[in-house]
Amino acid sequence: MKSSNAIQRALLVTVVAAVTVSAVQLANAGVQAQTVPDAIVVEDGNKVFLVAHAVGVQAYPCVATSSGYAWGASTPQAKLYDDNGQLIGTHFGGPSWQARDGSKILAQRKDGAVVDPTAIPWLLLTAKSPIAGPDGDRLVATTYIQRIATNGGLPPAAADCNATTAGTTEAVPYTADYVFWKKTG
Repeated sequence: MKSSNAIQRALLVTVVAAVTVSAVQLANAGVQAQTVPDAIVVEDGNKVFLVAHAVGVQAYPCVATSSGYAWGASTPQAKLYDDNGQLIGTHFGGPSWQARDGSKILAQRKDGAVVDPTAIPWLLLTAKSPIAGPDGDRLVATTYIQRIATNGGLPPAAADCNATTAGTTEAVPYTADYVFWKKTG
């Protein structure tokens, strides 16, 4: 019968081997796309090259309309982080994204899907107007951007936009993942 230490060592070697194989498989797999609703699936011929985790606000202006007052279209203001929590860029009105190297991309909404009624919709955006930055071109090859895994960011209650609050802006916290795609090959 094996000693307790020998069994523990054998178990440890097995666990380390399994973790090492899994880590190597993950490293070789590259960035993987998440399952998303059909409305925001990226067309074949593109691959994920960057995932950015956004933390920020959706800023909603209270505006006068022909029928009273309403919250206008939101403007994002967010910082983008990588999987290690390092700041890699910003997201702001346009909608636009800018990497730390100064490269920038503007996008246009193609489609969307409400996945969670308590959060802003998941989106598919088509990249437009890429600009290289003074220190690189990280975002220049972007073809599509998906906004997924959203949390928060919905406009304030309609009743909160009225004659008293007209002209003000409400900043509503949100988080999301932005998945950047580029052509394959």
